[in-house]
Amino acid sequence: MKTLFNIIFSVNFGYAVLRVTTPILFATLAALISDKAGVINIGLEGIMLSSALAGVIVSAATQSAWIGLLGALIVGTLMGVLLAYFSLDLKADTTLSGIAINLMASGGTIFVLYLVAHDKGISTSLKSMVLPKITIPLIDKIPVVGGILSGHNVLTYISLLSVILMYILLFKTPLGLKIRSVGENPDAASSVGINVKKVKYLALAISGMLAGFGGAYMSMGYVSWFSQNMTAGRGFIALAAEAMGSSSPLASFLAALIFGIADALSNSIQSLRLPPEFVQSIPYIATIIGLIVNSAKADSKKAKAEEEK
Repeated sequence: MKTLFNIIFSVNFGYAVLRVTTPILFATLAALISDKAGVINIGLEGIMLSSALAGVIVSAATQSAWIGLLGALIVGTLMGVLLAYFSLDLKADTTLSGIAINLMASGGTIFVLYLVAHDKGISTSLKSMVLPKITIPLIDKIPVVGGILSGHNVLTYISLLSVILMYILLFKTPLGLKIRSVGENPDAASSVGINVKKVKYLALAISGMLAGFGGAYMSMGYVSWFSQNMTAGRGFIALAAEAMGSSSPLASFLAALIFGIADALSNSIQSLRLPPEFVQSIPYIATIIGLIVNSAKADSKKAKAEEEK
């Protein structure tokens, strides 16, 4: 128990929490904006995976991490638009369309990787680039705090900034008002001249771009390569985090942080000789518990509303 206590209350653990929370947070914000527009983006896992591969291939081809990031964002955005096309133009079920994107990405990324580099499962022959880490002046000199907050990959700081930008977009801009209006009541939004289809397209494009950031971080920040199904369910964990966050950017961030803590814990306690199956299942156990708590909270609110009636 003492060893576990020392692991959790350490600078390295605090640093690891922010590190592993980054892709979950990007995907959570992606789920948030699509949900606000009335569309559940089940395809986050596939979008992140495809963007991770795109970042590796483009950065290896150009020998530029920033161009690789741009490639990942373009792929993520296009896949978000593709999901919108399936669900809005072709009238396909949104959930099934998202599942189709996930399945396509799971096998398609391996196929594309083999075509490009003749690698099977992991991009060992591609000399891909890694996005830089940033040392924050002054803060890095503060004991404990500096060790936790400074020295992260640039995308970690972008993810934290994205929480603020998401709040401003959704609650302080005309576009955000349109997105929320479309999500709450599309018929009413349409009656006042809002192009519901256009707004949903835009929300899913932004959702895809944010998931693209998460995918790029996985292969150009978290590690420096692409591997088969490397997202490991983070897209689905993000959906749970967004549900727990009650469609609020700040609350969604805190929920993502909780799942990040669970993920960091599973990585940190591997030295305690616990069964590896249990250690690896910790993030997913946390997801199930989170969904149960969220469901209980929703049932409680529903029962309270019925009592008031």
